[in-house]
Amino acid sequence: MAGVVTISASYGAGGAFVGPAVAERLGLEFYDRAIPLEVARRLAVSADEAAAADEKPPRLVDRLLAALANVAAPMGADPGQEVSGTRTSYCAGTEAVLRQIADTAGGVVLGRAAMVVLGDRPDVLCVRLDGPAEQRAARAAARAALDLDAARAELRHADRAREAYAQVFYGVSQSDARLYHLVIDTMALSVETCVEMVVLAARERFSAPST
Repeated sequence: MAGVVTISASYGAGGAFVGPAVAERLGLEFYDRAIPLEVARRLAVSADEAAAADEKPPRLVDRLLAALANVAAPMGADPGQEVSGTRTSYCAGTEAVLRQIADTAGGVVLGRAAMVVLGDRPDVLCVRLDGPAEQRAARAAARAALDLDAARAELRHADRAREAYAQVFYGVSQSDARLYHLVIDTMALSVETCVEMVVLAARERFSAPST
């Protein structure tokens, strides 16, 4: 079954568990850590360098430039328009990898704002996994044997970084339900139920006739 499932997951929402399980059920590859490695290969840089830039927003001065550019943009301008000094080669390289995945055998992609890059394709299902912050922190602490305060701090850092990446490079908020075909509160449901929901939605999405 060819197609792409994009999964946007807030910290502790279980993207690293739901994603691989969905991929296995659909017979697709799961893409997460392999993406920065492929970007590194394409850009001829070290894997560590690519990983350091993976899903990270640009430095503060570039974020300010992007904000000013968006304020000055004419009505109806594309919020994802390239602004000098903000769209890094890593972001562009990641987009190229995502499109190659979609154009070939498909897959399940975790993060990388793939719901924006690929969201207009009929063979793509966009999914958001989220839930109350305190519950996500508690679940992450239990899974990783972390102190709860440490998990809360990691949650704040991770959620802010992912949100900044989406806002700076694409002018969107990850919490905007309009970006997704399916939004799931993974704190209210088991991993198995979440996987089943995504699999059913993907099969229907991928088998729908093109319009």
